[in-house]
Amino acid sequence: MAGGTVKYRHLSRSSAHRQALLRNLVTSLVQHESIQTTWPKAKEAQRMAEKLITLAKRNNTTSKRAAMGILYIPQLLLPKLFGELRTRYLHRAGGYTRVLRTEPRSNYDQAPSALLQFVDGPKDLRFAMTAAAVARDQRLGRASNELTQLNRAKVTRFRPDGEREFASMVERVGRLELSVPREKREKKITDMKERAAEGKAWEEEVE
Repeated sequence: MAGGTVKYRHLSRSSAHRQALLRNLVTSLVQHESIQTTWPKAKEAQRMAEKLITLAKRNNTTSKRAAMGILYIPQLLLPKLFGELRTRYLHRAGGYTRVLRTEPRSNYDQAPSALLQFVDGPKDLRFAMTAAAVARDQRLGRASNELTQLNRAKVTRFRPDGEREFASMVERVGRLELSVPREKREKKITDMKERAAEGKAWEEEVE
């Protein structure tokens, strides 16, 4: 593991094998915008992915050659890298990717798992989760808490049409909730209100 005098994770592989692995992960990330792998691999691939976006933002012959040395299928992915992704992150100073810890992928593989994603993209999980939280608050007729408001500001800040896209996502999540049978939906809302009331009562008791 990286730390101390070690500058990077070796991932129990030789140098050539490690580089091939990371190139493969980053190629899949550019192609699909979200990949699942182990936590150490995700953290190391994140470093290479950040470097790749920096190369795309420079947008010159040297950076294109360097990007071709990273991607396994540059003929397919260079237009996306120097087009869509470059435009998306042109005004962002850094932090183009996000690593989210997840449950192990199976009962037989208990290695620490993670999702590696591009932020502000169509598969940005935090964007969807924040929209779901706002939709829940609207359904319960209450204002969003401070953390939800902070996340909303973060996920919409660098999107060109951030608030409009966010409102659209909230509406879509709301329609999904309406597709649930009425009895089940009402029971879920009642349970959520009861848990919220219990939490408030517990806070008052502690104070």
